Parts: sequence; C-alpha cells; structure tokens
Amino acid sequence: MKIFNTLTRTKQELKTIEPGVLKIYACGPTVYNFIHIGNARPLCVFDVLRRYMEYRGYDVKFVQNFTDIDDKIIRRANEEGLTYKEVSEYTSKNSGKMLRV
Repeated sequence: MKIFNTLTRTKQELKTIEPGVLKIYACGPTVYNFIHIGNARPLCVFDVLRRYMEYRGYDVKFVQNFTDIDDKIIRRANEEGLTYKEVSEYTSKNSGKMLRV
C-alpha cells in the first residue's frame, strides 16, 4: 500500500516501524463551534483507514485529539462571555446544541 507523504510530497510504500503494528496520530476537531464538514472529513477518513488496516491484519494504535485551546476557541469564548474551557467542554459534549440562545 502506498501512502502520500506530505513532507516529501510523494507516494511511498507503507513501512511500519514495528512489523505488523501501525501507529496513527491524527488531529481531531477544534471544539469552538458545532461540527462541520471540515471537522467530519478527517474523522471519517482516519476511521476508514484504521478499519481497513485492521482488516488487513495490522494491530492499529490510533490516537486522535480534540484541540481545546486555539484562536478560534478564544475568540468564541470572548464573544460568548465564557472561558475557553467552558466553550471547549460544552462544544465537545454537545455537538448538536446551541451554545447560547
């Protein structure tokens, strides 16, 4: 299987550091607002990749984060009169609900 290497901008044969073990770290959503297509695409892509590699027999170690502090979250917190922590926690737990009405 070939994977696109963004550092070299070329397709390269997938070679794991440890035979049979694939480690994936993927950036997850920035929780400043409701999920949108920009957040959903990587969630879907990396889930499909993980499942496919497990199907191929790899022991997959998959880690994905939630970005809880960045400029978008700080801006949203200031707009809502909340702390960055309140915005991040609420948005990550209530993706389908309004923050303030």
